[in-house]
Amino acid sequence: MKTPSTKSKKLHLIGLAAALAFCLAPPAFAHKAWLKPSATVFSETGAWMTVDAAVSNDLFYFNHVPLRLDNLRITAPDGSSLEPVNPATGKYRSVFDLQLEQEGTYRLSVVNDGLFARYTLDGESKRWRGSPAEFETAIPAGASDVEASQTLSRVETFVTVGAPSQDVFATTGQGIELVPVTHPNDLYAGEAATFQLLLDGEPAAGLEIEIVPGGTRYRDSQDSLAATTGADGRFEVTWPEAGMYWLETGSSDDRTTLPQASQRRLGYVATFEVLPL
Repeated sequence: MKTPSTKSKKLHLIGLAAALAFCLAPPAFAHKAWLKPSATVFSETGAWMTVDAAVSNDLFYFNHVPLRLDNLRITAPDGSSLEPVNPATGKYRSVFDLQLEQEGTYRLSVVNDGLFARYTLDGESKRWRGSPAEFETAIPAGASDVEASQTLSRVETFVTVGAPSQDVFATTGQGIELVPVTHPNDLYAGEAATFQLLLDGEPAAGLEIEIVPGGTRYRDSQDSLAATTGADGRFEVTWPEAGMYWLETGSSDDRTTLPQASQRRLGYVATFEVLPL
């Protein structure tokens, strides 16, 4: 088996850093990570779809770095795990295909769970991102003021063939997760939709949410919508027009599950397609 080159390791870390960027900085200043399916609603089984994955300045225009597919999880309507077809990662985006052979709803997620560390070495401030297993040897001897935090983020989208189903929305109880009240593939312009966010399996109250319609490259403003979850973790949004939308939220706390970390940073991103009435 080949040992990964220094260059490939660096590229992996760059991709991980980009994927976690949205939960390490305020939304207004962070690059946006996203999965964008070619379509989200299909009438017949056997249909093919293509997904673009990127971290960009504009939605949904790839102009920064690719969202790497190392931690891609595809869940079929029956709960089974699927592998992407024709996966590839280029300079600005990753891409993969998927054939939809079951009726119901699919969940496509990139889930990152790792460490972000700051430390001082020879009087200079340093930063590092990687897995818990790499942490012990990654921080140089002589480093001081070492602070590490767990970074747990999800970037996802949903696709349905025929009648929508619910099985893929089973939660793990870790980090921020979406539980639909309105099905995410049943969204229409001018109509209100309700969702619930959970934090470690419990209703996430007081989370601030930003929702941005695609095509920001061709607008002078983000035209973003804002919402805040209630005590039950629910929030409502009325879609102003048809199109692709990007939803983002995040938080931080000290409830880390990693012994190396003293705090954790949480992020959640989803892409929704809103159809015309």
